[in-house]
Amino acid sequence: MSRLHLLKALAPGFLPLLVFIAADALWGTRVGLVVAVGSGFLELAVAYARDRTWDRFVILDTLLIVAMGGLSLLLENDIFFRLKPAIVELVFCLILGISAFSPLNIMLAMSRRYLKGVAFSQEQARAMTRSMRALFFILLGHAALTAYAAFALSLQAWGFISGGLFYILFAVFFLGEWLRNHRQARRAAAAMETYADEEWFDLVDVAGKVVGKAPRSLCHARKGLLHPVVHLHILDGRDRLFLQKRSLTRQIQPGKWDTAVGGHVRSGEGIAAALKRETAEETGLEGLKTVPLARYVWESDVESELVHMFIARSPRQPRVNPQESSAGMFWKIAKIREAMGKGILTPNLEFEFPILMERVFGEKGIQAWRENG
Repeated sequence: MSRLHLLKALAPGFLPLLVFIAADALWGTRVGLVVAVGSGFLELAVAYARDRTWDRFVILDTLLIVAMGGLSLLLENDIFFRLKPAIVELVFCLILGISAFSPLNIMLAMSRRYLKGVAFSQEQARAMTRSMRALFFILLGHAALTAYAAFALSLQAWGFISGGLFYILFAVFFLGEWLRNHRQARRAAAAMETYADEEWFDLVDVAGKVVGKAPRSLCHARKGLLHPVVHLHILDGRDRLFLQKRSLTRQIQPGKWDTAVGGHVRSGEGIAAALKRETAEETGLEGLKTVPLARYVWESDVESELVHMFIARSPRQPRVNPQESSAGMFWKIAKIREAMGKGILTPNLEFEFPILMERVFGEKGIQAWRENG
């Protein structure tokens, strides 16, 4: 979702205030106050009929209008009339400032309220924050200029600054947002064309939520492009662990012994589906009952992976895929311990081995394995 669409979607929350601004300019404070409060109550009734809940953002907006309208009626004079646009902008600045520069993100809460079912990625949340900060400084600067014009400039100059200049600034802002979105879309299209023949992986956050996608070559060349992978450890009936020896032609850790199954999750593919596919491709085994052991972030010199680690037992001997592995065999646990730290095993396997020992062969692990394995 672009920031332009997001700003449009947030408009209902500010509708009563926007109505007040327009009605106040056309018919004066009293009529504007009545019209705006009426629109607020109408929007509240519609929201309640639809969602069976009171929209707290519209309530807050309507209360702000009552406060501002009452203050306008009490202090109705020429200077206050000129300062009113600046006061309205400062109200928006307060909401934007709290949202953009503090942990209490009112605008993000509003977006979740009005965009039900839409999840925001970390990048989208950062983009929203950048937009809010830009709008904050634009409104703050314009409010200060309007206040200066109210005291020091002519009525005509104040009218242009408080009205025409406001719309010019917003037109420039939205034009900049449109150009930014257009440029990003062109870059994305160019990237799709450049890497059209490559396999693509989803990019995820540490919780596994998809935040984007990238081609294999970039995922294997840049740290920070976190993408999901699956690892499966396979035990036989004698508690020996099957390891595969990575082919010397492999890009990463060639010639070292590794987990029985290790592979990437394709873009749009679920973890369970990827595990089933990779297991069949690398070992020829199907129908294994897999048990999840851990999920962790693994960073090497060239890539960042979100590893989903599983274990299974197999009564059958796995076969190896000659395109990826040069050998495969069951190892006794004691032999793996002896090989640790000697450059025989992949660093990833050495990291997972203590997890395997604790969660499978530890006291709790044995009990869980008996229940699930």
